[in-house]
Amino acid sequence: MANRSWDEHARAVQRLSDSYAAIPAGQPVRLAKRTTNLFRARAATTAPGLDVSGLAGVIEVLPDSPDGPVAEVQGMCTYEDLVDATLPHGLVPYVVPQLRTITLGGAVTGLGIESTSFRLGLPHESVLEMDVFTGSGQVVTTRPGDDLFDAFPNSYGSLGYATRLRIKLAAVPPYVALRHVRIDDADLLAKTIAEIAATQEYDGEPVHGLDGVSFGPGEHVLTLARWTDEPGPTSDYAGQQIYYRSLQTCDRDRLTFHDYLWRWDTDWFWCSGAFGAQDPRIRRFWPRRYRRSDVYMRLLHLDRRFGIADRLDRRAGRPLRERVVQDIEVPVERLGEFLAWFDEEVGMRPVWLCPLATTRPWPLYPLETGKVYVNVGFWGTVHVGPEAVDGPRNRAIEAKVHELGGHKSLYSDAYYDKDTFDALYNTARLAAVKRVHDPDDRLTTLYDKAVRSR
Repeated sequence: MANRSWDEHARAVQRLSDSYAAIPAGQPVRLAKRTTNLFRARAATTAPGLDVSGLAGVIEVLPDSPDGPVAEVQGMCTYEDLVDATLPHGLVPYVVPQLRTITLGGAVTGLGIESTSFRLGLPHESVLEMDVFTGSGQVVTTRPGDDLFDAFPNSYGSLGYATRLRIKLAAVPPYVALRHVRIDDADLLAKTIAEIAATQEYDGEPVHGLDGVSFGPGEHVLTLARWTDEPGPTSDYAGQQIYYRSLQTCDRDRLTFHDYLWRWDTDWFWCSGAFGAQDPRIRRFWPRRYRRSDVYMRLLHLDRRFGIADRLDRRAGRPLRERVVQDIEVPVERLGEFLAWFDEEVGMRPVWLCPLATTRPWPLYPLETGKVYVNVGFWGTVHVGPEAVDGPRNRAIEAKVHELGGHKSLYSDAYYDKDTFDALYNTARLAAVKRVHDPDDRLTTLYDKAVRSR
């Protein structure tokens, strides 16, 4: 884990500024960052990048600040390192995205989510202040209510990069008690989610975390998490057991808080199966330290680079695959309608379910404040034939989500035409802020990043 002093942080920001100054005026700028949790392609370039070395640590954890428990964190710090710094104090960020190597700055500019989002919103909603290195080469300190701050979530680096964030922390106990509730009807599933979101309890027990999995039509599981001090035996899903399968086999479970935060990371939800990591014969020899999402991501990049899966499909005479890797949000009352349509048109299961409600308006991702939405996450491929290159399933998903009054995250492939994209993501507001903080357009626009980079 990388901890930084304030002096070290200042020197790292200076290196970032110096690297910007070294790029000739008028040339585009980008991060010199080799790793990513994005699933959309980055345009190939030989242009020099901005030096973000030394900006990946925790500066301070302050349990007793005037703002309550807070942390001062650098923008490129991973949640894994952030939690390692806060959890010894009995504290965690309000929302901890499910993959270890998601960075705090990335979750704020690109939207993160997890099981606490139904009551605590999204990661940017617990940010008290941040420093943004803008397209003009300036470090701007910004706070909620400022144009730059409010337009930053869902801007994906088109306004700049967070170098420091002051975030609120929540006190947590050592353990999490889980209850897996099985529901066979999608309408009842939606109703149950809405009731828990409204009351933050179920059967008289408090619910602190809420997510679930839809394994197929008629087989949905909601996982209700309750923070607890009660000691007792805990399960270990970083070993031979696989977390998502436990949802179908047990009613009650218990994890350490640390293991609860990373319960999805070990097997990248269920996607590790594509690499054989769920086969007991392979798993026992797959080192525990390599059972994590960033390792699977590197394997996936190798597959894309060398076209391994496509070659095997061609050799076997199978139709071309379309990659369908998306997270979408639909109003909770439209969840059943979306799942039924998804089964008929895409046919991919399981899918992840994560309820959320925003606590205030955010212009670039305009969900209705206080309204309960459900994030549906699905990650895989579908054999569709020659038209796969045109993204027919992805385009249909975009249209359906729009029809249902929802939104789609932009971390993966997007196919919107410019007018639709502008309307959905309020790019007029983004452009106005960009004119102030990136007047020479040194940073790639959001549409170019999300759609044209494909």
